[in-house]
Amino acid sequence: MSTLENKVALVTGAGTGIGRASALAFARAGAQVVVSDIDPDGGKATVEAILDEGGEACFQQADVTDPGQVEALVAHAIRTYGGLHCAHNNAGVLGPSAKLVDVADAEWATVLSVNLTAVFLCMKHEIAAMLGGGGGAIVNTASFSGLVAVPFASPYVASKHGVVGLTKAAAVEYGRKGIRINAVCPGATRTQMNIERAESSPEMAKAMTDITPMRRLAEPSEIADSVVWLCSDAASFVNGHALPVDGGAVAQ
Repeated sequence: MSTLENKVALVTGAGTGIGRASALAFARAGAQVVVSDIDPDGGKATVEAILDEGGEACFQQADVTDPGQVEALVAHAIRTYGGLHCAHNNAGVLGPSAKLVDVADAEWATVLSVNLTAVFLCMKHEIAAMLGGGGGAIVNTASFSGLVAVPFASPYVASKHGVVGLTKAAAVEYGRKGIRINAVCPGATRTQMNIERAESSPEMAKAMTDITPMRRLAEPSEIADSVVWLCSDAASFVNGHALPVDGGAVAQ
């Protein structure tokens, strides 16, 4: 993997799971990392893990559904490290497990706000910063559910399909400006949210492993490595791509 020495990376939803693994992977590749999460305890723990490995990182709390806090987050990255070269827009929620007609209006609004509108807000300010700094690379966390239908998860599926579309539109708009924008589409991954879901339902645990031909969950580090690769010079001609990292789930 190409080095990210002297690069500044911003990761949202970095307090746990894929976001934490991504922040650690960026730091291991040599980047200075701005760790962001709505949960200060989780975010600060990620920073400590990076520092313990000899990396460089800082924490900035942010609710990425709030335009002002997103603007302040990107400004913090520039003020602290002098620029912004890589971003992983990862913050997200699962939402309800229910048939569409049983989804409350408020549940729909929350999922779309966190999973899709927040990605738009982050990209808006990240792209502006990168335009002023000579370019960069952005990866948005979508999902294999952004490529295929998954029953009983209509808000989540809609939001992740939206992330894929938003990624492609932005990639076409800004590729000629030196900004590459891609999406990573994880399959079922061993995050705290999925562990809790599996523990609450043996049927859900079986479904999460049965959905992939590899018959296991992904490790967060496997998703993170793909994110860092997409931000590196090793992926210098990859733009507007929605990369499944799902053990073959969508290939079936």
